[in-house]
Order: sequence, then structure tokens, then C-alpha cells
Amino acid sequence: MCIFHGCLRLYTANPLTRASRFTQVDEVKAFPYRGDTIVQNLNFFAAVVVFSLVMDMETPLHSVVLNHQPCLAQHISRSWLESSNDRESFGLTCHRWLHIQNSSRRSLQFQCSFTQLNPTSLSRPSTTINTFHLYRLLCRFPQLQSLSLSGCIELPDSGLSLLLTYGLKLESLHLDCCYGITDHGFSFIAGGCPLLTIISLYRCNVTDIGLESLSQSCSTLKDVNLSFCSLISDHGIRALSQNSRHLRSVNISYCRNVTGVGFQGCSQTLAYLEADSCKLEPEGISAIVSGGGLEYLNISKLKSCIHGYVLTTIDVGFISKLRVLNFRLWTTIGDDAIAKIAEGCPLLEEWNLDYCFEIRISGWESIGSKCRNLERLHVNRCRNLSDQGLQALRDGCRRLRKLYLGRCRLISSIAIEMFKCLRSDVQIMDEAT
Repeated sequence: MCIFHGCLRLYTANPLTRASRFTQVDEVKAFPYRGDTIVQNLNFFAAVVVFSLVMDMETPLHSVVLNHQPCLAQHISRSWLESSNDRESFGLTCHRWLHIQNSSRRSLQFQCSFTQLNPTSLSRPSTTINTFHLYRLLCRFPQLQSLSLSGCIELPDSGLSLLLTYGLKLESLHLDCCYGITDHGFSFIAGGCPLLTIISLYRCNVTDIGLESLSQSCSTLKDVNLSFCSLISDHGIRALSQNSRHLRSVNISYCRNVTGVGFQGCSQTLAYLEADSCKLEPEGISAIVSGGGLEYLNISKLKSCIHGYVLTTIDVGFISKLRVLNFRLWTTIGDDAIAKIAEGCPLLEEWNLDYCFEIRISGWESIGSKCRNLERLHVNRCRNLSDQGLQALRDGCRRLRKLYLGRCRLISSIAIEMFKCLRSDVQIMDEAT
């Protein structure tokens, strides 16, 4: 008998496998799967049959594959199955193998999670996750390292109490827009997830108290998203930066109560900071770069009136590793600050200066002569960028590949054509592209 036909005959003859197809857990939704196709990849089953026959020719095939080789099944589940179809086929074989598949799962993301939004998911009815649902799923998948509850807007604090038992191996947790979670819920995370390295709290109701508790217990935190957390202040940021000495990425965009001073003395490991639309103060900007390890910094759309001269007081040693810098809509930054940045950031590859109205010829000349590694430059609506400034960028910035140039009223069409002629290696892109 052909291996494929024998394997398929074995599969369809086993009553356990026929019943198990309604208990299979889908890769994305983590809810019962009701597809029409049972066997997605017969090559997998053929491999199992061949391996089993080689191991024991006298033992009945059904007994070997389904009962006496759990270690083989577990090895196959972890080592061979890379695609979701293969994993689904594996779990559909029988209850034993479904259990092995569940025990091997490392990540879980709900259908309502925002990171799963696509045309298909948008057409499905929304799913409400409560404490009971979460309990069932955490029991089913005991080896989870990554869990996303983003979009579970009705999940209460009590739901996170389950992490005291089931969160010991969690390394990544996403709670974006979980409006029902308060500091009490975050205390459960602090007590149950000692290995946590990534946490996203976008639009959550966490306060300084919850953030301090979290940072004290989860000292291995590396990536923290606090964007739109309006209850966070510099006190919570200070606790985070002092307790979590392995931080590499922090997002505080739209945290209107954060001035930045809480970052003073932050770890050198902090390389990525998003602070879009914050009310940063001059001392706060100095504190943000005090670690000396920043490679990416976004302080665009500042909501406080900070004059650009504040940057001239910063020790250039703290900003020497910057590769990406976003000053968009910093309307008061001037030539002296631009010259200080251009000289102090020799590794700079991308610089966004859109709507920086006060940069004049000396500022553009500083960029052209000092930014030798600059590849992408944004100068949309820079109303004091003239033909002479464009020439400085053209003759300098030898590694420039993209120039975002739109609605700069002092630049003539002749200057643009001359730029294109002499720097054909640079792509000039309009503001809208």
C-alpha cells in the first residue's frame, strides 16, 4: 500500500482523529477551528509513518504513532512544523497530538488584537474576552512566552490575576487599549511575570504607581510602549529608567505630563526613544540624551516652546551615536543648534527638519559640510531654505539618496533642475509621497 494512502487510511479510520477536528485551536484567533480541510500536508504524515516503521516493524502502526511515541510527536511538533497548516494538521491527528501542539505553543494573540487587523478580520464579528476565556486559554497553553490582549477593552483587573500562576514564562505582553486595567491589574503583572522584557500599554490607564511597581519587579524590561498614557508623569519615568537598567526602547508619545527630566541618568542601553507631541523642557531634553546610547530620537511636534539654543548646551559626547533624528515642527530651532547637531552626530543617516522655519543659509551649510553619512533628509516647508542652501546640500552630503522637498517657497525651479542634473543619485520626493 502507498505510504500516502496508508497514512490517510490510518487517519480516517481512527475515531479520535475525526472527533478532534472540532477542538483544534487556530494559530491566530486561538479559538476553535472549523475548517473544511482536515489534512493540509500529507508529506508530514508520510514522514511519521516511515519513521515509525523503521523504529519498530513488529508494532502495529496505529499503536506506534499514536500511543507509544509521544517523544517523537513532540520532536516533530517543535522541529519540523514551520507553517501554520502543518501545525494544524499535526493537532488534528488525535487528542494526544493536539495536547502536544498546545504545549508547544509559545505565542497567543486574540482575534480582537489590533495587530491582527486586516480586511478579513474586519469582516468578522468582534470577540469579547473575559476572565473565564483567558483562564481556559492559559490552561491550554502553559508554555506561552508572548501574549497579546490588545483590544480586549472589557477585560478587568481580575483577569490579569491569572498571570500570577501562568505568567512565569512570559517575555512579551501587549495590553493596548485595555481600558479596564488599572494599577491593581499591573500589580499582578509585576508579581507574576519576572521574565518580562517587552510590554505595550498604549492608551492604558496606568499611573506612576503601576509603572513603578512594574519596573521594580520586572527588572529585565527592554521595550516599553507608554504612548497616550496620560496619567504618567516624570515620577513614573524616573522609576522606570532607574529600575530597568536594560532598557533599549521607550515610547512616551502624547504623554502630556512628561517633561523628560525623569530620564536623567538613564542606562546607556537606551537606544530608541519616541517622544512625539510631548511637553518636553530644556532640562528634559538634556536628561533624555544623558545615557549616551541613543541611536533614534523623535522629539517632533513639541507642545512646549523650547528655543533651539538649548541644544547648544548639550555635551556632544551624549549624541554621538545618533543615526535617526526627528525635529519635525520644531519651528524655533535655529542655525547654531543645527551646527551643533551636525558636528556632534557624525553617524547621522536620516534627519527630519520639516517645518523648521528658522534654519537659514549657515544651518544648511553646516549640514552639507558635516553630515557625511546622511542618506535621507526631510526639508518640507522650510521657508528659509533658498537656492543657496540647496546648493550647500547638493555639494555636500555625498551619501544623500533621498531628499523630501516640498513647498519651499524660496527655491526656484532652476535650482531644483540643477540639483537633479548634478546629483542624479538623489531622489527628490514631494511632501505628499
